[in-house]
Amino acid sequence: MTQKKPAFKFAVCINNDDYEASLELHKIYRVLPDEDAETDGDVRVVDESGEDYLYPAEWFVFIELPHALEESFKSKEFGLDKVSTTCGSGWVNDEYAILH
Repeated sequence: MTQKKPAFKFAVCINNDDYEASLELHKIYRVLPDEDAETDGDVRVVDESGEDYLYPAEWFVFIELPHALEESFKSKEFGLDKVSTTCGSGWVNDEYAILH
């Protein structure tokens, strides 16, 4: 029996070298499927420009959101969603993020 690989739809940026205007550290980004990009070690994300671009996959930590949280991000009433990521016991980032 072959186990299906989880389809990650979101990732947290952990490196934005030379792309500070396009990617914010510790921000959750929507990931778009792109098998060719995966083969090359890249990932397609919708960045701060609102467009999708390829970035090195190692710049992101892929996450699976709980269903209820994922649905709340898709909700039309949330144009700006407050996103907080934690590391250990302290807050790493607590700011407003636009989820694409």
